[in-house]
Amino acid sequence: MPRRRFLVRLITVLFLANYAIRFGLAVAANHSPAAPSDSDVDRRALTRVITPPVGLPVVSVPEDNPPTIAKIRLGRKLFFDRRLSRNDTMSCAMCHVPEQGFTVNELAQAVGIEGRSVRRNTPTVLNVAYMRTLFHDGRETSLETQIISPLLAANEMAIPSMGYLVEKVKRLDDYTGLFERAFQRGPSVETLGQALASYQRTLLSANSAFDRWYYGRQPQALSSQAQAGFALFMGKARCVSCHLVTPAHALFTHQAFHNTGLGWYNSMVRPQRAAPTAVKLAPGIVVQVAPEIIASVGEPPQADLGRYEVSQSPDDRWRYKTPTLRNVAVTAPYMHDGSLATLEEVVRFYNQGGYAHPFLDPLIQPLHLTDEDVAALVAFLESLTGDNLAELIADARSVSIGNVSEATLP
Repeated sequence: MPRRRFLVRLITVLFLANYAIRFGLAVAANHSPAAPSDSDVDRRALTRVITPPVGLPVVSVPEDNPPTIAKIRLGRKLFFDRRLSRNDTMSCAMCHVPEQGFTVNELAQAVGIEGRSVRRNTPTVLNVAYMRTLFHDGRETSLETQIISPLLAANEMAIPSMGYLVEKVKRLDDYTGLFERAFQRGPSVETLGQALASYQRTLLSANSAFDRWYYGRQPQALSSQAQAGFALFMGKARCVSCHLVTPAHALFTHQAFHNTGLGWYNSMVRPQRAAPTAVKLAPGIVVQVAPEIIASVGEPPQADLGRYEVSQSPDDRWRYKTPTLRNVAVTAPYMHDGSLATLEEVVRFYNQGGYAHPFLDPLIQPLHLTDEDVAALVAFLESLTGDNLAELIADARSVSIGNVSEATLP
């Protein structure tokens, strides 16, 4: 047991140190003369909500939370503030890293407070403004209330109660007057949610090569291989059945839930197979680790029944929400569990028809794609990266990061 505790703590320290270095460098970069002024950042953010990039529809905003610069600025500050966690170490941005597609590319599942395991892959918050339901199981329907779940989760930010967090924020001097300026009232559960939602609605990214070709009518914007991939996407591969494209705009999701067989496989088949796990130690260095070694230092796999955990309907067992494909080339790894590392792996998974079992969605069928078809589909998916990611990253890093709290409650 002492060896196990030592290894777990060592891994946790190394992981958090890696993030501290990354974020520390980002904060230092904020003081560069080339960094945009707050007014430029805020105006750009508000403009994105009012006039979304090419390829995206109008943003629907709640009547009681219209976007303003003061709300967006406050929400950005909260998003990057580690003091919103129980021990001042975890912010929203620790799992939604701007430089990693506003998700985490380095881990199949994110790591929460004190190195605790999180059971699912982190969804990107790029274009989250358009999502009718949130999380892989769709348990939330509003950006304003979505924040409560990760804040209270014991393995994420571990706040004991929302009332605790409100009182903690009230004691932070650098928030003095900010809520009053944005909402004409002080911090509350409602204003915390509205501020964070206001910032997240600005994270819009489109005007990709595909958008310029399809919606902008620029013939040279998309490679011939990607065009062939789009034809497959709309036809033989049947991707459009779930990842919608309309003549006016494309969210690349119909926001419904499907059973691809992956969740079933994880629950019913994988536990019985004692196969080694590939562990990436560094770029280009992968080792196979025996299951008994992983079991000796890690937590046991957590059961995951998908949408069923929300609806309690047996038909929803192992169903997960269809994600958007926008910016998919920068949001690896893939699937609800982060088990597929590359776009090619994802295409080949669907090409084989997922994992066959009695509850498999009837839409999931073998596609009989050739290797050339697979490459074309990957090229098309890579063309869905928005042209403003660098701007979104720079804007995100324009805010200081709250690392140390002087307001910890007993």
